[in-house]
Amino acid sequence: MASSLDLHRSLQQLQQNLTRRDLFANAGRPLGAAALASLAGSAAAAGQPADWTTAAANGGLPDLPHFAQKAKRVIYLFMCGGPSHIDTWDYKPEVRAIHGQELPESIRNGQRITTMTSGQQAFPCVAPMFQFRRHGQDGRWVSELLPHTAKLVDDITVVKSVHTEAINHDPAITFINTGVQQPGKASMGAWVSYGLGSPNRNLPSYVVMISKGPGQKQALYSRLWGSGFLPSQHQGVALRAGASPVLYLNDPAGIDRSTRRRMLDRIAAINNEHFSEFGDPETQTRIAQYEMAFRMQTSVPGLMDLSTETQETKSLYGPDVEKPGSFARNCLIARRLAEQGVPFVQLFHRGWDQHGNLPKLLRGQCDTIDHPTYGLITDLKQRGLFDDTLIVWGGEFGRTIYSQGKLTSDNHGRDHHGRCFTMWMAGAGIKRGFEYGRTDDYCYNIVENPVHIRDMNATLLSQLGIDHNRLTFRYQGLDQKLTGAEPARVVSDVLA
Repeated sequence: MASSLDLHRSLQQLQQNLTRRDLFANAGRPLGAAALASLAGSAAAAGQPADWTTAAANGGLPDLPHFAQKAKRVIYLFMCGGPSHIDTWDYKPEVRAIHGQELPESIRNGQRITTMTSGQQAFPCVAPMFQFRRHGQDGRWVSELLPHTAKLVDDITVVKSVHTEAINHDPAITFINTGVQQPGKASMGAWVSYGLGSPNRNLPSYVVMISKGPGQKQALYSRLWGSGFLPSQHQGVALRAGASPVLYLNDPAGIDRSTRRRMLDRIAAINNEHFSEFGDPETQTRIAQYEMAFRMQTSVPGLMDLSTETQETKSLYGPDVEKPGSFARNCLIARRLAEQGVPFVQLFHRGWDQHGNLPKLLRGQCDTIDHPTYGLITDLKQRGLFDDTLIVWGGEFGRTIYSQGKLTSDNHGRDHHGRCFTMWMAGAGIKRGFEYGRTDDYCYNIVENPVHIRDMNATLLSQLGIDHNRLTFRYQGLDQKLTGAEPARVVSDVLA
């Protein structure tokens, strides 16, 4: 028998559909405009100032946010491949004393390892391959590879005790982005779009950009920013480098703007008839997507045009900012999206899978992201956006302290490691100059304050004013949620 909550949701959905059906059937204005108004929320459609106190005003759910928001938006810097925490953030000087020694079985403790190192006869420990220096008021250890990011240590919280059960890329990156290791579930940005909507109806509420550095680049799949079981209008829109940031956005040759508008109105009428007959919510999604594409024809070119940025601003992000598709340029575009109210921006940067030749490849990777990361946070601070923007940096897992390949080889690297790795957060109610969690003397196991990736996601939602247990969607007989079926907690210790 359905619970009272299920019945409430069903009636709520029925009421929403009936309201939209009546609007489509009776509105006296063009159908395209009616579709826009119904899907955009009354304030945004009328051109009124965005209201962040109620998600419904921005096309989100009527009962959100659940409590006061610290963050109005998220910029998620995702380092695909698994950055080596040992060589970047989780430094212990005493680790150098065990360089070359066999990793004790009591430390590895029967851990499941990947096929890339399971056949090795020896597991020699490898000390950090770079020098570390102290930075900030508390003398935080940061690798020499991150000299610009090191200037930010008094602004960020470094979490050294993140962990995951996944040991291979696809399940691991799917896990942290959707809450489960199996494909098919809704991504984090899609959940935020579904729950909170967006105050800017001329741009997608969830935007993705992809860049790459040196080294191995394992595949990325669009399902990582997909909507899964949620209405498809909430899926991330990937912006490409070059003259056509979004495929199929431009009008076909010979079709002008007014003709395109009439075409969309006629398509909306056909879709409206279909919806009136069958009541399929995806029909409304199609209308929303057509309307969004129409508006993006004018909003996206302006977004991608950096000619209005001063040279002083561009220099914050480093020389690569002039290269289309670079991490630096994507960071600057992310700031522009933040200014325009886009609630979730995710930058995927590929190339962190250093199984071999780690000293060279990790240095190259850090070179591509260090200066731009500093520039992004500095720019947000200068524009008054830092305090209500949540910035997250991290990957799907870390790397092992033991060597992959012979230690005497110049081509050695580190294997995947999910038992502990490092992420950091900044802005939007996150403590400044704080460090949380601790690993053992081998940077291999967590000994203090473990933080599961579900906990990280719950904390992210919390800063957006969302209770992760209450943002659900009924699918396959279950109340699905971003944090999955296992318990998750908000890491309140890292909150200011």
